[in-house]
Amino acid sequence: MRLKTTSPVLIAGAAAVFLPLALASAQTVERVIKIGVLTDMSSVSADIMGAGSVLAAQMAVEDAGGTVAGMKIEILSGDHQQKPDVGVAVARRWIEQNQVDAIVDIPNTSISLAINQVARDANIVLMPSSSGGLALTGAQCSPNTVRWTQDVWAGATAIPRSMMESGANKTWYWIRPDVAFGADAVKYAGEAIEKLGGKVVGTVVHPVGTTDFSSFVLQAKSSGANVVGVASFSDDLTSILKISAEFGVMRGGQKIASNILTINNVRAAGLNLTQGLYTAGPFYWDLNDETRAFARRFNPRHPKRIAVNEYTAGVYSTVRHYLKAVAVTANPKDGRAVVAKMKEIPVDDPLFGKGQVRVDGSVTHPVYLFQVKAPSESKGEWDYYKLVTTLSPEQAFGPLDPACSLVK
Repeated sequence: MRLKTTSPVLIAGAAAVFLPLALASAQTVERVIKIGVLTDMSSVSADIMGAGSVLAAQMAVEDAGGTVAGMKIEILSGDHQQKPDVGVAVARRWIEQNQVDAIVDIPNTSISLAINQVARDANIVLMPSSSGGLALTGAQCSPNTVRWTQDVWAGATAIPRSMMESGANKTWYWIRPDVAFGADAVKYAGEAIEKLGGKVVGTVVHPVGTTDFSSFVLQAKSSGANVVGVASFSDDLTSILKISAEFGVMRGGQKIASNILTINNVRAAGLNLTQGLYTAGPFYWDLNDETRAFARRFNPRHPKRIAVNEYTAGVYSTVRHYLKAVAVTANPKDGRAVVAKMKEIPVDDPLFGKGQVRVDGSVTHPVYLFQVKAPSESKGEWDYYKLVTTLSPEQAFGPLDPACSLVK
């Protein structure tokens, strides 16, 4: 029996018909930019980031027109629950099943570091906007990673440098969480305090999510230090502020300073309890016309009507700058090329001002020292801060870390 053969001409003809269709289908799949917002939806940072971070990313996409270089933009969201294993699992699923091109936010340095190599191996872009650990731009820096908002060095050193300029506030006592971020914050703040002629007279460490901070606050009060520095964050910070007010820490003449205070903490504790506190940050909604305009757009859309803070603003600005780079490269699948372009394009951001993405992946911009207003000074909801002084990007951010392989 002779086998029936197909004419080479027919085969070629079929290829001519079906190959363009196959290519068109592949191109259709690839013409979507996918950005995953990996955040805290259920733990201590849920109100400060959470739904606000997702909204900020969506607004950045809307302001880009919904498309970049002919590609539609899709936002995914996930909850890491403040657990590195959960965060890594979500990131891997997004990469393998959803083909995400970038992951943003990540309010936990340990989780960012756990995902850092995963993102590098997959050649996607990692953009933590609420992870301050220096290892991200130091020993574990990556050509795929850009960190917005501020790092632990900037936050920890800005407050002592600003508060000790006049020669006052010489002695400090620190309350910090038992995580790497807290240890780094106290370390770098202590170095700055010593250089300015001051001294850290003590430090107390608490587990994250502690239910009773009374003993920690009493130790700080009894130290007699001029300033009680608090490196705790989110709900823990709010609890410490409430206990400090109850025990009359500031009524005794001590000052309280926090390198990670947000207006969310002030609102939760109330101006009566927080008035006079000092904090340093790169963003405040009432800083200028552009930040106020953004707040008027953002705040009403938040599911809980929570105001934009430095971290949710950081998500917006990160995604905005990322999309500018993708518009030039036209290839979101090459994460390293996109990050290289992000470093080339100058930062001129409506929320954070002028700066740059350094070779180590750190984004520099001005940082401000704020003091919490008294109730009589506040003119309405979320009107909590008054500007004390401004640090330039060069003053606010530390030198490049030679441990980073990208620093030559």
